[in-house]
Amino acid sequence: MAQNHTGVTMIRQHLRNIPNWTLPPGYSFRWYRPGDEKWWYNIQKQADQLNDIMPESFVHSFGTDEHLLEERILFLIDPEGHAIGTAAAWFDDNFPGQSWGRVHWVAIVPQRQGRGFSKPLMTQVCLHLRQLGYERAYLTTDIARIPAIRLYLSFGFRPVISSQKDLQIWKDFENRSSYSSHPELPTPS
Repeated sequence: MAQNHTGVTMIRQHLRNIPNWTLPPGYSFRWYRPGDEKWWYNIQKQADQLNDIMPESFVHSFGTDEHLLEERILFLIDPEGHAIGTAAAWFDDNFPGQSWGRVHWVAIVPQRQGRGFSKPLMTQVCLHLRQLGYERAYLTTDIARIPAIRLYLSFGFRPVISSQKDLQIWKDFENRSSYSSHPELPTPS
Protein backbone atom coordinates (compact mmCIF):
# COMPACT_ATOMS: atom_id res chain seq x y z
CA MET A 1 0.00 0.00 0.00
CA ALA A 2 3.03 2.33 0.14
CA GLN A 3 2.65 5.28 -2.17
CA ASN A 4 4.73 8.26 -3.22
CA HIS A 5 5.20 10.44 -0.19
CA THR A 6 5.71 14.13 0.26
CA GLY A 7 7.12 14.27 3.73
CA VAL A 8 7.08 17.50 5.67
CA THR A 9 8.46 18.58 9.01
CA MET A 10 6.72 20.85 11.50
CA ILE A 11 8.14 22.39 14.67
CA ARG A 12 6.82 23.95 17.85
CA GLN A 13 9.50 26.28 19.20
CA HIS A 14 8.30 25.92 22.79
CA LEU A 15 6.08 23.57 24.77
CA ARG A 16 4.35 26.27 26.81
CA ASN A 17 0.60 26.93 26.57
CA ILE A 18 -0.35 23.54 25.18
CA PRO A 19 -4.06 23.42 24.25
CA ASN A 20 -5.81 21.48 27.02
CA TRP A 21 -8.25 18.96 25.56
CA THR A 22 -9.73 16.25 27.76
CA LEU A 23 -11.27 12.89 26.97
CA PRO A 24 -14.99 12.16 27.16
CA PRO A 25 -16.15 10.16 30.20
CA GLY A 26 -15.22 6.48 30.05
CA TYR A 27 -12.13 6.98 27.88
CA SER A 28 -8.65 6.93 29.33
CA PHE A 29 -4.96 6.98 28.55
CA ARG A 30 -2.31 4.54 29.58
CA TRP A 31 1.35 4.10 28.84
CA TYR A 32 2.89 1.10 27.11
CA ARG A 33 3.00 -2.28 28.81
CA PRO A 34 4.90 -5.32 27.50
CA GLY A 35 2.91 -6.88 24.67
CA ASP A 36 1.25 -3.61 23.60
CA GLU A 37 3.19 -3.63 20.34
CA LYS A 38 0.31 -5.78 19.05
CA TRP A 39 -2.14 -2.97 19.83
CA TRP A 40 0.17 -0.42 18.26
CA TYR A 41 0.48 -2.54 15.11
CA ASN A 42 -3.30 -3.02 14.83
CA ILE A 43 -4.01 0.69 15.27
CA GLN A 44 -1.35 1.76 12.78
CA LYS A 45 -2.29 -0.94 10.26
CA GLN A 46 -5.91 0.28 10.26
CA ALA A 47 -5.20 4.00 10.36
CA ASP A 48 -2.19 4.44 8.08
CA GLN A 49 -3.06 4.30 4.39
CA LEU A 50 0.26 5.78 3.25
CA ASN A 51 2.81 3.36 4.73
CA ASP A 52 3.32 -0.38 4.74
CA ILE A 53 2.92 -1.16 8.43
CA MET A 54 4.53 -4.47 9.30
CA PRO A 55 4.72 -6.29 12.67
CA GLU A 56 8.41 -5.33 12.87
CA SER A 57 7.63 -1.62 12.33
CA PHE A 58 7.24 -1.09 16.08
CA VAL A 59 10.72 -2.37 16.95
CA HIS A 60 12.20 -0.59 13.94
CA SER A 61 10.72 2.74 15.12
CA PHE A 62 11.15 2.43 18.88
CA GLY A 63 13.61 -0.33 19.73
CA THR A 64 13.14 -2.78 22.59
CA ASP A 65 14.11 -0.83 25.74
CA GLU A 66 11.05 -1.57 27.94
CA HIS A 67 11.67 1.40 30.24
CA LEU A 68 11.85 3.79 27.31
CA LEU A 69 8.70 2.32 25.75
CA GLU A 70 6.78 2.51 29.06
CA GLU A 71 7.78 6.15 29.41
CA ARG A 72 6.97 7.29 25.88
CA ILE A 73 4.30 5.25 24.04
CA LEU A 74 0.76 6.37 24.89
CA PHE A 75 -2.49 4.52 24.17
CA LEU A 76 -6.03 5.86 24.07
CA ILE A 77 -8.40 3.31 25.62
CA ASP A 78 -12.16 3.18 24.98
CA PRO A 79 -14.76 2.36 27.67
CA GLU A 80 -14.60 -1.35 26.73
CA GLY A 81 -10.85 -1.46 27.35
CA HIS A 82 -9.73 -1.51 23.71
CA ALA A 83 -6.85 0.60 22.44
CA ILE A 84 -8.25 2.89 19.75
CA GLY A 85 -5.39 5.37 19.40
CA THR A 86 -1.72 5.83 20.04
CA ALA A 87 1.05 8.40 19.90
CA ALA A 88 4.63 8.58 21.08
CA ALA A 89 6.35 11.27 23.12
CA TRP A 90 9.60 10.42 21.38
CA PHE A 91 12.86 12.31 20.96
CA ASP A 92 15.71 13.15 18.66
CA ASP A 93 19.03 14.11 20.22
CA ASN A 94 20.30 15.47 16.91
CA PHE A 95 17.53 17.52 15.25
CA PRO A 96 19.36 19.49 13.72
CA GLY A 97 22.29 19.16 16.06
CA GLN A 98 20.14 19.70 19.18
CA SER A 99 17.88 17.69 21.47
CA TRP A 100 14.19 17.98 20.54
CA GLY A 101 11.06 16.17 21.64
CA ARG A 102 9.25 14.40 18.84
CA VAL A 103 5.54 13.78 18.42
CA HIS A 104 5.64 10.45 16.63
CA TRP A 105 3.25 7.89 15.09
CA VAL A 106 -0.04 9.60 16.02
CA ALA A 107 -2.99 7.42 14.97
CA ILE A 108 -6.65 6.81 15.75
CA VAL A 109 -8.50 3.79 14.33
CA PRO A 110 -10.67 4.85 11.37
CA GLN A 111 -13.99 4.08 13.11
CA ARG A 112 -13.15 6.69 15.80
CA GLN A 113 -11.55 9.35 13.61
CA GLY A 114 -13.24 12.73 13.33
CA ARG A 115 -14.63 12.59 16.87
CA GLY A 116 -12.04 14.80 18.55
CA PHE A 117 -9.93 12.05 20.13
CA SER A 118 -6.70 13.25 18.51
CA LYS A 119 -6.84 16.56 20.40
CA PRO A 120 -6.59 15.06 23.91
CA LEU A 121 -4.00 12.60 22.57
CA MET A 122 -1.88 15.52 21.33
CA THR A 123 -2.39 17.37 24.62
CA GLN A 124 -1.07 14.39 26.59
CA VAL A 125 1.92 13.79 24.33
CA CYS A 126 2.98 17.44 24.27
CA LEU A 127 2.56 17.83 28.03
CA HIS A 128 4.51 14.64 28.60
CA LEU A 129 7.36 15.85 26.40
CA ARG A 130 7.50 18.99 28.53
CA GLN A 131 7.50 16.87 31.71
CA LEU A 132 10.40 14.89 30.27
CA GLY A 133 12.34 18.15 30.02
CA TYR A 134 11.97 19.05 26.35
CA GLU A 135 11.54 22.73 25.58
CA ARG A 136 10.44 22.25 21.98
CA ALA A 137 9.12 19.54 19.69
CA TYR A 138 8.90 18.54 16.08
CA LEU A 139 7.04 16.02 13.99
CA THR A 140 7.08 14.66 10.49
CA THR A 141 4.05 13.80 8.43
CA ASP A 142 2.88 13.60 4.85
CA ILE A 143 1.35 16.63 3.15
CA ALA A 144 -1.57 14.39 2.08
CA ARG A 145 -2.66 14.11 5.73
CA ILE A 146 -4.74 17.28 5.71
CA PRO A 147 -6.76 16.60 8.92
CA ALA A 148 -3.56 15.72 10.79
CA ILE A 149 -1.79 18.85 9.59
CA ARG A 150 -4.77 20.97 10.64
CA LEU A 151 -4.53 19.38 14.08
CA TYR A 152 -0.80 20.07 14.31
CA LEU A 153 -1.27 23.67 13.22
CA SER A 154 -3.94 24.12 15.91
CA PHE A 155 -1.37 22.88 18.44
CA GLY A 156 1.13 25.54 17.41
CA PHE A 157 3.31 23.45 15.10
CA ARG A 158 4.56 25.37 12.10
CA PRO A 159 6.02 24.26 8.76
CA VAL A 160 9.76 24.00 8.36
CA ILE A 161 10.54 25.84 5.14
CA SER A 162 14.15 25.32 4.12
CA SER A 163 13.86 25.46 0.32
CA GLN A 164 11.74 26.81 -2.49
CA LYS A 165 10.38 23.28 -2.89
CA ASP A 166 9.19 23.29 0.75
CA LEU A 167 7.58 26.67 0.22
CA GLN A 168 5.72 25.42 -2.86
CA ILE A 169 4.57 22.26 -1.04
CA TRP A 170 3.03 24.36 1.74
CA LYS A 171 1.47 26.87 -0.66
CA ASP A 172 -0.11 23.95 -2.52
CA PHE A 173 -1.35 22.62 0.83
CA GLU A 174 -3.01 25.95 1.61
CA ASN A 175 -4.72 25.96 -1.77
CA ARG A 176 -5.87 22.32 -1.51
CA SER A 177 -6.99 22.41 2.07
CA SER A 178 -8.69 25.81 2.15
CA TYR A 179 -6.82 26.38 5.37
CA SER A 180 -4.98 29.61 5.86
CA SER A 181 -5.66 30.61 9.45
CA HIS A 182 -2.04 30.20 10.43
CA PRO A 183 0.66 32.87 10.14
CA GLU A 184 2.14 33.64 6.75
CA LEU A 185 4.47 30.93 5.55
CA PRO A 186 8.10 31.77 6.25
CA THR A 187 10.52 32.24 3.41
CA PRO A 188 13.22 29.60 2.90
CA SER A 189 16.34 30.06 4.98
